[in-house]
Amino acid sequence: MRAIARFVSGMTTRGSAWIALGIAVLAVGALFALLPEGSADSYPPSGLPDSSEAAQVTALLADFPSADTTVGILVWSRDGDALTEADKAAITANATALADASIAPQAVVPQFSDDGAAALVAVPLDANEAEGDIAATAEQLRAAAGADLPEGLTAQLTGPVGFQADISNAFAGADFRLLLVTVIVVAVLLIITYRSPVLWIVPLAVVGLADGLARIVVTALAEPFGITIDASIGGILSVLVFGAGTNYALLLVARYREELTRQEDRHRAMLTAVTSAGPAIAASGGTVALSLLTLLFAQLAGNRALGFACAIGVVIAILFALLVLPAALVVCGRGLFWPFVPRVVATDAAGTHHAAQKPGVWMRLGRGVARRPAVVAIVATLGIGILALGLSGYRVGLSQTDQLLGDPESVAAQEVIDASFSAGLTAQTIVLTPDAAVGDATTVAEGVDGVQSVRPGESANGLTRLDVTLDAEPESDAAFATVQDLRDAYAAAPGDVADTLVGGSDATALDTTNAAAADQALIIPLILAIVFLILALLLRSLVAPVLLIASVLATFFASLGAANVLFQNLLGFPAFDSNVILFAFLFLVALGVDYNIFLTTRAREETVRHGTREGMIRALSSTGGVITSAGILLAAVFAVLGVLPVVALTQIGVIVCIGVLLDTLVVRTVLVPALVFLTGDRFWWPSHPARSHPGSPALARHSAAAQ
Repeated sequence: MRAIARFVSGMTTRGSAWIALGIAVLAVGALFALLPEGSADSYPPSGLPDSSEAAQVTALLADFPSADTTVGILVWSRDGDALTEADKAAITANATALADASIAPQAVVPQFSDDGAAALVAVPLDANEAEGDIAATAEQLRAAAGADLPEGLTAQLTGPVGFQADISNAFAGADFRLLLVTVIVVAVLLIITYRSPVLWIVPLAVVGLADGLARIVVTALAEPFGITIDASIGGILSVLVFGAGTNYALLLVARYREELTRQEDRHRAMLTAVTSAGPAIAASGGTVALSLLTLLFAQLAGNRALGFACAIGVVIAILFALLVLPAALVVCGRGLFWPFVPRVVATDAAGTHHAAQKPGVWMRLGRGVARRPAVVAIVATLGIGILALGLSGYRVGLSQTDQLLGDPESVAAQEVIDASFSAGLTAQTIVLTPDAAVGDATTVAEGVDGVQSVRPGESANGLTRLDVTLDAEPESDAAFATVQDLRDAYAAAPGDVADTLVGGSDATALDTTNAAAADQALIIPLILAIVFLILALLLRSLVAPVLLIASVLATFFASLGAANVLFQNLLGFPAFDSNVILFAFLFLVALGVDYNIFLTTRAREETVRHGTREGMIRALSSTGGVITSAGILLAAVFAVLGVLPVVALTQIGVIVCIGVLLDTLVVRTVLVPALVFLTGDRFWWPSHPARSHPGSPALARHSAAAQ
């Protein structure tokens, strides 16, 4: 690594930094030009494993005559008031117009609710045509349904087409909007951090280039690997690259600035900065990348796609931070830091920098924690524990109407259906049973609580389709319970009925929730094992990884608890989305360990010269400002996910934001130092870096024994 550091810092030859920058620009330009342009789907697929029952039903339905159909459901209402005769006449006329756009005109018949307050029409459509341009399909249906309506009567679109259109609309322009807000947030925070009108431009440009390249590389590689990248993954990818890349840039620039106060030669200062901060940056980024790669073992295709995309993004961010940014900073010279240009500080005969003798806020904080480490550790732990109590009564799993923010049309229409019709009318629960068992399978379904109606349909390849309507709201706990009861009833039935499969939208959502729970049970231990291994190798200790991982886990549970209270009492989210806990754990543990790596690697470096206690104080003094700035920046960047009207992304953003702030301002600032002060040299066991410290008792005992 030192040879590369010499080249990018301009130490090989005075022009090597320029050469490194030129090579980087040419390589990035070539990749942009040569890599095939991929595309991201706006609507995320379910991504269920082939072994799930819902996936089996979907595969078998491909051979049925109606395999390529979808449905748009139009709902008319007067905001709870009864429909008039003029309303009914207009609805009937518009239903005729809607039938002209349907592949089954005879099925487009208006249904009026028993309470007289609403009407609906189901419009069967060709799935390939409808989903090819879902926005145009939705607009066509809305226009036909809303034409020449009496004043006060409204038409709204819901069902599969309606929800898909609203989700696609939620991500319309999301890439640009998310990128713009992220860039603004990062730029403002970099200006505040660096207090320079110039310096922020270089790291932002480098990280922005890394983000653009990551998008191109990910979309180009996704198709050959059979991976689908949807808009939500693209959004998280940008946030992660900007957040992690800017964090690494902050650490490198801080060490570079520090070295500029010690060395007149900026090239040599950058060499020291890269060789000192580079291993910590590589280890931190490697931890994040390897943790993300564990998602490749997940059952859900969406989880695998997220791991694939974000791991590539983090690796690119590391490369740009260690290869491109150093060259760019060196080329720009000291003047880049204007108006606070770092100058070499005079040293005394012992080589001590006089500026270092003035204790800053972080050194005073470190000495304060060192005086009462037990009290600090207890208070911090109690505070974290209180936040974790917010998890009491938490739930996982959102219904279909809870997954979007605001009041999208499909959700409003579903609420009308819930009030005036059966809540499960718009969902599709599909049962496939052997032809010889249709009668018995129908009887079994009708005997399950929560089933409103069963209607036999078409047949193919020895199987008959039964369309089952449930009483419960789509994708709700009640709907999941009914689907599971159906499956249990069929499994317990004798003969051919036992071969019956239950699928459809509610079953797909249930299987997705179960697969997400299985992924969580598999991935979380893998992430913890990877983090432990990297920390153990980096710090050459077995005690330090245990304490650091325990602190990060405490942060995770505390942030979940605080977020749960916030979601239920302020934002009105009834539960966590099924994938949120896994994603939050991944980002909080991997990124939280980042800051601990930055702190403890510097502490180990200082311990060799000053001993464990003083080494931690000096490490906190050196890294406190930059890590706090990095944490605040990362928290703000993840909070940007809230600009998208998708509950799952908002939840991830809020949880990670809370967790990063808690980790940065409490755990890494006071709890970890307190644990180090309490354990002393045992923190580094089985290694003994403090033995190199001239005044350490361990070294004295070792020298005495040698004599």
